[in-house]
Amino acid sequence: MAGKDRILVLGPTGAIGRHIVWASVKAGNPTYVLVRDTPPTVNKPRLVTAANPETREELLQNFQNSGVFLIQGDMNDHQSLLSAIKQVDVVICSFGRLLIEDQVKIIAAIKEAGNIKRFFPSEFGLDVDRQDAVEPVREVFEEKAKIRRIIEAEGVPYTYLCCHAFTGYFLRNLAQIDTTVPPRDKIFIQGDGNVKGAYVTEADVGTYTVEAVNDPNTLNKAVHIRLPANYLSLNEIVSLWEKKIGKSIEKIYVPEEEVLKNIQELSFPNNYLLALYHSQQIRGDAVYEIDPTKDVEASQAYPHVKYTTVDEYLNQFL
Repeated sequence: MAGKDRILVLGPTGAIGRHIVWASVKAGNPTYVLVRDTPPTVNKPRLVTAANPETREELLQNFQNSGVFLIQGDMNDHQSLLSAIKQVDVVICSFGRLLIEDQVKIIAAIKEAGNIKRFFPSEFGLDVDRQDAVEPVREVFEEKAKIRRIIEAEGVPYTYLCCHAFTGYFLRNLAQIDTTVPPRDKIFIQGDGNVKGAYVTEADVGTYTVEAVNDPNTLNKAVHIRLPANYLSLNEIVSLWEKKIGKSIEKIYVPEEEVLKNIQELSFPNNYLLALYHSQQIRGDAVYEIDPTKDVEASQAYPHVKYTTVDEYLNQFL
């Protein structure tokens, strides 16, 4: 019997890339990562650091100790990128928002290599073909949609991974600005708080991504992670949190006009986070029907995966 596909993760030390690497190792897929000699200097929002305290150096050492193949190279060095791609079967890109358009370089290398069974571009958010977000996040979503169209036009085999709201960005602070823990006294809620959102831990995103790699049914389809126990409105989540802490929280409902004004007036990263919250909590970008001809619902395709529920996740803050 043939072995499992070899996976190359680009952006392996980022907020989501690290979890994809570990999920690949756990699943038994030979795992490769492309590592730059001199990493870029990035000022990460406090939320990202709080959710991912392990440093780049610690991660790479742990990867190596776990049998991950570290390949020295750079996306901007075509030959090193091409060489890395020729060693694997599947390429997963988890680049951040500033590098989305640079994925054309990966697509070109995949086309030249000619051996890749599947490319997972950097998605890992809402479905960019089903969104009604505002700036500054709308531009990023449109860039991701543009990459989709290039992939399809070039005939590169693909899977799009739509996971919606990372718990590290949306849940650990109950979508509040300038805090990394859930509030206990007062909470601001966008809109009426009744719009359903989809929440998932970054580790579970990694697990479902690798499940999709090893599933031939996801070829040229989008995989949607909307887990039944985690498909909740913010009102439902706040109610759950109140029961856990044994007290009521003052709720301040913010109308959309005020939210949009705040987004325009705030600076990065708060304007970006607020626009992400607006996309899910007011515009309802996690609410849509699945098209079985081009979509796969992860919870139905992989019912054996035991994911972390919102209820379980919040226990760490008690």
